[in-house]
Amino acid sequence: MVSLSSIRSVLSASVLFLMLGAVSAQAGACGGASWYALRSKTASGERMNPSDLTAAHRTLPFGSKVKVTNQRNGKAVVVRINDRGPFIKGRVIDLSKGAASRLGFVGAGHTNICMAQL
Repeated sequence: MVSLSSIRSVLSASVLFLMLGAVSAQAGACGGASWYALRSKTASGERMNPSDLTAAHRTLPFGSKVKVTNQRNGKAVVVRINDRGPFIKGRVIDLSKGAASRLGFVGAGHTNICMAQL
């Protein structure tokens, strides 16, 4: 028979593990990035301005600031999360055209980045 205290210990450890995983994923992640330049409303309700330094992320809260570094050339930019996405496997963030321009990958369309929540 399994005791109630054993179940509590396992549940506590599982919750802690999940919380640490979520924090580390938001604190720093590497993967693919692409850019987009719509003029429609974002998931946060604001109108997208392609020249702003903004981005779409699946889970970070709207308004979060993220430093994004292009792994191919070392250029970095700080963006504000105002949309949801990306919806393509392997990509971790979608950037505005303005942010992509500062990172130097507008012509390529996508690049490898590392990002850290500020």
